[in-house]
This record gives sequence, C-alpha cells and structure tokens, in this order.
Amino acid sequence: DEGWIDLPSRLGDRIGTGLLGARPGEVIVADSTTTNFYKLCVAAVDARPGRSAIVTDRDNFPTDRYVLEGIAESRGLTIRWLDAGDDGPQPDDVAGALGDDVALVTLCHVGYRTAAILDVDAITALAHDAGALMLWDLCHAAGSVPVDLSRSGADLAVGCTYKYLNAGPGAPAFLYVREELQPSLRQPIWGWWGRREMFEMAAGYDPEPGIRAFLGGTPPVLSMAAIEDGVELVLEAGIERIRRKGIALTEYAIGLFDAWLGPRGFTLGSPRDSRRRGAHVLVHHPDARSMCEALIERGVIPDFRQPNGIRLGMSPLTTRFVDVHRGIEMLAELASA
Repeated sequence: DEGWIDLPSRLGDRIGTGLLGARPGEVIVADSTTTNFYKLCVAAVDARPGRSAIVTDRDNFPTDRYVLEGIAESRGLTIRWLDAGDDGPQPDDVAGALGDDVALVTLCHVGYRTAAILDVDAITALAHDAGALMLWDLCHAAGSVPVDLSRSGADLAVGCTYKYLNAGPGAPAFLYVREELQPSLRQPIWGWWGRREMFEMAAGYDPEPGIRAFLGGTPPVLSMAAIEDGVELVLEAGIERIRRKGIALTEYAIGLFDAWLGPRGFTLGSPRDSRRRGAHVLVHHPDARSMCEALIERGVIPDFRQPNGIRLGMSPLTTRFVDVHRGIEMLAELASA
C-alpha cells in the first residue's frame, strides 16, 4: 500500500503532537471540517443523555452554526446563543449560559472574523464543572498560534488544513478526541475505514479501537499528500517563530491602520492586545464590499465579512511586511478617492 493506508493516523500524529499539544493517537485526518464537526457534536450529545442544550456563540463560524442547528432540530435540542463583541465570548459569558442541562459547549479558539483568541483553559474548565463536553474549532488557530489541548483538558477539537497548514482549499480536516474519551464516544458515520479488520468486509459494524473509529470512508490520498508537505513546512519553521512573526505582521498592520485608516472612517474590529489576537486583522468601513472588490482587481485578496468588515489575512509563512504595507496603503487610497 506504500504507506497511504496509514496516512490519516500518521498525519494526525504529526499535527497533534507537533502543533496541538496532543498525545499520539488522539488526532486523525479525515473528511471535511463540516463532516468532522458533525461527527464530534453528535458523539458528544449522545454521550450526555438527558441533557438538552448546546452552548455556542452567534459569531461562530457559519458551518459550525449550521451543523449545530441541524443537530438541534433533528434531536429536539436547544442552542443557547452567546452574544459577544469583537473580543469574542469571555469566561463570564460562558458561565452565564451553563447549567446541568448543557451537553456540549463549542467555540472557536481564534475567531474567524475578528481573530480574537479565547481563554481556552478557563472556558474548558467551566464546561467541565457543569458536566458538559468541550469542543474547540481550531481552523484559524492551528499553524498560526500555539495550541495545547492536553494542558487545557479539552475533550474534542476539529480544524482544517488549508489555511495555515498550507494544503489548499478542500483539503481534508483533522479531528481530536481525548484518549480517555475514545472508548465511550460513538461517532455517527460508520464507514468501512473505521471498522476493525476493514478488509474482511464482514457483516455488522465493529469499530476500530482508538482514534481510527472516527474515520468514515476512503480518504483522498493526493490531498493528504499535500497536507504532509504543508505540515512539515510549519513544523520546520516552528510554531513559536510563526507566532512571533504573526504578532509582528498584525502589529504593523494596526500601526498603519492608526496612521492611515482610522482618520479615513475605518474602525478596528480585532483586539489591540497581541496576546488576544490571531494572525489576521478585521477593519470596518461602510463601503467594505466595494473596497474588497477593488482590492481584488488590484491583486490584493481580502475577505469581505458581513455587514461591513474587511478581513486582512497575514499567514506568517508567506506574508511579507511589504504586502501588508501595500494592502493597507491601497485601502487608504480607496477611502480617499
């Protein structure tokens, strides 16, 4: 098989032990972020029978919200929505939503719009004190900021590989299940790759022990090869150095914002404290949509975020300071036109 059958586990261990603070056998690469998130959410709510609520925030990434809404509708659960500002949900916000009816708390480690970094340790502890399971979305964290799932005691996590892990759009995602929980959680997509002795093709589903039980069908091998190269590049650079450059890039961007954009009617939508900010910056302007279109025509690719946000991504491995200068200078010119 030239090693490709073991790719999901091998890549999972490289990502988990190298970037997520996980132990071997706790991370696996498979399917899309949406599919993996669904698997983990269903496994979590099934593991808390009699509990009827899920806690998340209204600014959570759209696919997460949609999956949760579908699960809640199909299972008669309620979603307890947190309303937070640009700094994201704080521990006190989460504490106010918890109770003995909550099965699952799920939030983004780094906010996809604002880049706000949440207090993972404190929020995880609060969820556990309430008897709930904690699931973290690491899509905008993995490969850009340090993550330590073991230290925080997180139960579950999911993340993509195409942003800061460089594998390209549509590349398979990863999921994390804390080792102690693996025997008691049952994910809902029973595919042949998650079955014990898969090539026996036997009747009945007998899940593999450990993290491989969270696999579904055959993985896309060519896409996973791209993940392997992207992850090795991140590991070679080192997450601490990547984080230092991410801070330097966003600090530079905010300095230019204060000099050029603030006086021209923009407002900042990301935390100013670099300890609480990931590797992108959000700015607001009434003409954000048309400005994004104009930037793209000029070769600068931002993200438009409803209703009036312009997200400037600064992947530390590939973004230069001159790129930041050019992009923000163009925004200033557009606002002055």
